[in-house]
Amino acid sequence: MNKKIGFISLLLTAGVFASGCAGSASAVTEETGEAAEPTTVVDEYGYTLSNDSSDFVLLSEAVPDAILEIRYYSTYNFVGDRIDGYEEPVALLTSEAAAALREVSDELMEQGYRLLIYDAYRPQVAVTNFVNWAEDVDDVRMQEYFYPDLDKSELFPQGYIDAHSGHSRGSTVDLTLFDMSTGQVLDMGGVFDYFGEISHPDYTEITDEQYANRMILREAMLSHGFRPLATEWWHFTLDDEPYPDTYFTFPVSEESVS
Repeated sequence: MNKKIGFISLLLTAGVFASGCAGSASAVTEETGEAAEPTTVVDEYGYTLSNDSSDFVLLSEAVPDAILEIRYYSTYNFVGDRIDGYEEPVALLTSEAAAALREVSDELMEQGYRLLIYDAYRPQVAVTNFVNWAEDVDDVRMQEYFYPDLDKSELFPQGYIDAHSGHSRGSTVDLTLFDMSTGQVLDMGGVFDYFGEISHPDYTEITDEQYANRMILREAMLSHGFRPLATEWWHFTLDDEPYPDTYFTFPVSEESVS
């Protein structure tokens, strides 16, 4: 089987799994009225898919100083629609990642900054949504905002869209800094989810201030156990993530962790 087709088939399966299984460990079955058991399956490619949300927490409770701007719940993102699986404008993370992020928040609050969260846990069905959108090369509604220098057909080959995301493992967060003294988001020299070299953390063709702002965020995240991504200044994953081989399927909502 063609590898790309196989991945897409896997994702479609994951989408059915997400909608057909209980959304969380506290979901209730129609037959018994009792809590449904979490379900885990291993697909033919060796990927573990799970709807067990028992180790996840609401970021608004775990990191109360963080500001939420959940882009995939809105239409202001590279697709131009609300993304599948984002049922509420909330952020979820594993309890381990949330605890580490609280340490980051506390440190940066002392410096006059608050964390602003764009995305955290991302259900596998949302990645399916991205894959399907990327295959529709005629849908370029948001191109001028997020990938003006790229032909959409290049998003797969260049790795901007993939069949799986570390976000689905629950310990990855996309974020920036909010300056409490100015009431504005810090200028990072590039916007969230921009597909291009300017998004690389070490990109130097920006102002010294913009680069320094990126480093404030980066150094705080690294000092509390997160690792960066070489292509996105906003993206960090807990280095010791608790589920390195599991991709979760429950939706982004308060109910998933209630």
